[in-house]
Amino acid sequence: MMDPDVKLKRTPLEGEHATLGAKMGEFAGWSMPIEYGGVLSEHQAVREAVGIFDLTHLGKVDVEGPDALPHLQRVVTNDLSGVPVGGAQYNLVLNENGGIVDDVIVYRVTDDRSLVVPNAANTEKVLELMGNGPAVTRRQDLVTIAVQGPKAPELVKQLFPEAAGLDYMSCAEGSFRDVVVLVSRSGYTGERGFELFVPEAVAVPLWRKLLDRGGGLGIRPCGLGSRDTLRLEMGYPLHGNDISEERTPLEAGLSWAVSFDKGDFRGSEALLEQKEHGIPARLRALRME
Repeated sequence: MMDPDVKLKRTPLEGEHATLGAKMGEFAGWSMPIEYGGVLSEHQAVREAVGIFDLTHLGKVDVEGPDALPHLQRVVTNDLSGVPVGGAQYNLVLNENGGIVDDVIVYRVTDDRSLVVPNAANTEKVLELMGNGPAVTRRQDLVTIAVQGPKAPELVKQLFPEAAGLDYMSCAEGSFRDVVVLVSRSGYTGERGFELFVPEAVAVPLWRKLLDRGGGLGIRPCGLGSRDTLRLEMGYPLHGNDISEERTPLEAGLSWAVSFDKGDFRGSEALLEQKEHGIPARLRALRME
């Protein structure tokens, strides 16, 4: 439910959601679609065919300049030096105590430019922790459309041929109506999936085109409700639910996203101390049979 007295941010696709009968709700200061025809049917569509999500509420932060990479290395936990241009990497942003401020994906778009995508509720915190350095710009002109499911590659490559050659955790620039679109493949639902970072000017026609082309593939528009159930089923952590500033990556089972070999980063001293003295708690997934 949405408080009518609270001014929410609006996605440029809100009119499309209204036409499709979406149930809207407040999420991290945004008015976003929670579900259309039901969470279970949307969940099933992603597992068996293809679903399309509006994820415009996610943060988009450009870090650009000759010092962009070393600056990011001091902010995030993983080692970006081994990620080539066109690659992407799961990362964590920590506080000085080693607590997880947010988990993010960093896309290496060019040698001197990376796109960082934090969670909606934590974008301001991540921007603040990036602080001064290379040009750090919040991209409010980008709409994020995610196409997820086993039939997602068949659909996306019709509009973006670059998608056909993308490996997992990689990205490439394509175009739609002569406008540059960043096409990434991360599949945050656990299925094959693509995330399209689209300038607002062409977001609505692209959304409509994907729905039209996906009609024969069983496409369903999906809301944030099924996003949560899909991630939960895969055992993927979600900030604010499973991980928070009160838990370190070592406690959360995310030590694979931490590189101590690259040198100091925010929170690294606290993690090294925890490694030495023992981890007080450990996040575990429970599987229902």
